[in-house]
Amino acid sequence: MSNPKGKTYIVEHLDPELGQWSELEYVAIAKETQVAQGTFLLSSLPEAFNVPPALSQVPAFKPERRGVEELYANDKSRVCLLDPSASSDLGPDDGDKFDAFLFGGILGDDPPRDRTSELRKKGFEGRRLGPKQMTTDTAVRVTRMVVEDKIPLDEISYLDFPELKFNDHESTQMPFRYVKGQDGKPMMPEGMIQLIEKDADKSIDDLF
Repeated sequence: MSNPKGKTYIVEHLDPELGQWSELEYVAIAKETQVAQGTFLLSSLPEAFNVPPALSQVPAFKPERRGVEELYANDKSRVCLLDPSASSDLGPDDGDKFDAFLFGGILGDDPPRDRTSELRKKGFEGRRLGPKQMTTDTAVRVTRMVVEDKIPLDEISYLDFPELKFNDHESTQMPFRYVKGQDGKPMMPEGMIQLIEKDADKSIDDLF
């Protein structure tokens, strides 16, 4: 399953449908993984799952019906589970130890639900991404920066709980940690700010 050019990033998709929020995140992950010459897998997809065109047209993306424990049945030790409850943080050396990095469903729940617990029970070695809750695309982005670009977790520039201002009267505070972009703003998927503004009357949970 390993790709000699780049790493494999796997989201175990635990929901029967794909909300707008998750679709934007997954497209962002797929495009960034494409640039890095890696592979982005959505695993454990139900039979009725429809892959949106924006995602299926990115060559790095691979839909997968099988679960990660089946995919890596013979080399489980090469898979790293990004787990908030792990005892040690992800480090640059983990890029040499692991080929694949596994993210348990929707990370961006607020407050966080422990959706990695089922994967933890399957025996994958875990690493933390620090104390703050991240969106799924941020978690994959940070993981890539650490294991491929060899930047330690504590040397990445973050923006915690940024406020998004839509106009003089409307704004919303995001309950997540983001990577700080070169423009000084949080790195977010294309179209995400527009989605949040359009649904400003909904809670964050309703957008996934």
